[in-house]
Amino acid sequence: MPTYRDDAVVLRTHKLGEADRILTLLTRQHGKVRAVAKGVRRTSSKFGARLEPFMAVDAQLYIGRSLDIVQQVDQLGAYGAAIAADYDRFTAANAMAEAAERLVGEGDPQPQQFFLLVGALRSLSRAEHDPGATRDSYLLRALGLSGWTVQIDACARCGLAGTHGRFSAQAGGVVCESCAPAGTPRADPDTLGVLAALLEGDWPTVDDADRATLDRASGLVAAYAQFHLERAIRSLGRR
Repeated sequence: MPTYRDDAVVLRTHKLGEADRILTLLTRQHGKVRAVAKGVRRTSSKFGARLEPFMAVDAQLYIGRSLDIVQQVDQLGAYGAAIAADYDRFTAANAMAEAAERLVGEGDPQPQQFFLLVGALRSLSRAEHDPGATRDSYLLRALGLSGWTVQIDACARCGLAGTHGRFSAQAGGVVCESCAPAGTPRADPDTLGVLAALLEGDWPTVDDADRATLDRASGLVAAYAQFHLERAIRSLGRR
């Protein structure tokens, strides 16, 4: 039978019939995959709990006509239960999963995107940092891997180096006064510093930031992500 094996993260699930589920998976070697897990909603299922959202698994799949079929699953990372138990972590993980689903296409292997998401979900499940900060750091890095690295140290339009006080999601980051379109919002140095720390993974700086600064930085990340993904991320509205 035409089968393959791959590491995967469960992004979301949908009920199918009385006992099955349709899964959307982000895999390491095959990009985004949609597959059917038969019988996983039965209490007797051996691997139903392993195929909940945000779980990392080693899966064997059979290639179907429209949807692949999950045949076997081994657990790699049990992140789902800890994330689902906390509302802030749950909404952060949903936003990350939405972004991953849009950034990676079917049959489009992007192992860096896979490993980035696994690392972010692991950190989120362990409550290592503020859930919103974990989400925002993931979004900036994931967008960067897709070619949309936010510009912070120079004007995104003319390239003038330095710290500039306005931020334009459409332009790609900070812009100088000469390049800023009318109505471009201002961004204070502390907020831009946190934005840079989120992008670089400078967690001591992020963890030391006050709530107001984190919220301002999060607003910039949300605007940037939703502009480049070309549609709203539903979970970003539940903060």
